[in-house]
Amino acid sequence: MGKGGERVEVEEREGVMMATDFFWSYTDEPHASRRRQILSKYPQIKELFGPDPFAFFKVSLAVLLQLWMATFLHDAGWLKILGIAYFFGSFLNHNLFLAIHELSHNLAFSTPVYNRWLGIFANLPIGVPMSVTFQKYHLEHHRFQGVDGIDMDIPSHTEAHVVTNIFAKCLWVIFQLFFYALRPLFLKPKPPGYWEFVNFSIQIGLDAAMVYFWGWKSLGYLILSTFVGGGMHPMAGHFISEHYVFKKEQETYSYYGPLNFLTWSVGYHNEHHDFPRIPGHKLYKVKEIAPEYYEGLESYKSWSQVIYMYIMDRTVGPYSRMKRKLSQSTKKSE
Repeated sequence: MGKGGERVEVEEREGVMMATDFFWSYTDEPHASRRRQILSKYPQIKELFGPDPFAFFKVSLAVLLQLWMATFLHDAGWLKILGIAYFFGSFLNHNLFLAIHELSHNLAFSTPVYNRWLGIFANLPIGVPMSVTFQKYHLEHHRFQGVDGIDMDIPSHTEAHVVTNIFAKCLWVIFQLFFYALRPLFLKPKPPGYWEFVNFSIQIGLDAAMVYFWGWKSLGYLILSTFVGGGMHPMAGHFISEHYVFKKEQETYSYYGPLNFLTWSVGYHNEHHDFPRIPGHKLYKVKEIAPEYYEGLESYKSWSQVIYMYIMDRTVGPYSRMKRKLSQSTKKSE
């Protein structure tokens, strides 16, 4: 049994305790209450709220560099394309994915529509339209963290029933971007709107232009950069590190390592959930101002190690997430 009334059903399999249900919490998610406590004690944290004035330039640099690399590789061999995609393009595309995450919180401009346009622009090298749809589901993840049937960041029961051994977990990690992207479309589909159409049209237009002017290999490089960067890759460790429960009393974990420099500091994940209005490049200041609220929490220094732990620890899998019922969770706005 864990803190806060969590419940987990387990069974003995070859001497290993295998989870057969999620961890259930009967308390609200921890971030809203911690936010209130910190702001009461350190009201100066509100001075960190607001957009990142350099976001546009950082996004533009990554987009242009990745598109240039795609055109440069138009006649390269597929092995070379794969190698460059893994060791170079994956970092850029994952950076842009996390730029879209930043923009979903309107942290580049004060005017929301400008953030949406920049998100569509940041989407271009990713190859698949996802910026607008991601925002819809991600903001629900913040407002209803862990709520059954609403938070689509949590794996499905089907995933959890299938991914039960090391081999299956390896495959799940390699293809986790597909699960992450497709899960909400199957479990909680939302009707597309005007902005999805804009996102789709611009993205497909870019993809078609890439093929028409430079060939399929250029587009293939972009798609491969997205795929490998979201799978068995150090950058993708944040998908697991953020909310997979390795310590039953804790449902959100931060990462304090060098890859924060390339990922809009998404590793400061407790800090981000506590204060989603603070841009990534200032999140470290939250921990500096209010260290007593974070130093006692479990954290990581290596995303690669987190992936290894997830795969090799036979007690950990897709069920290693905290869930709660809607009636027990307060509807919170950012």
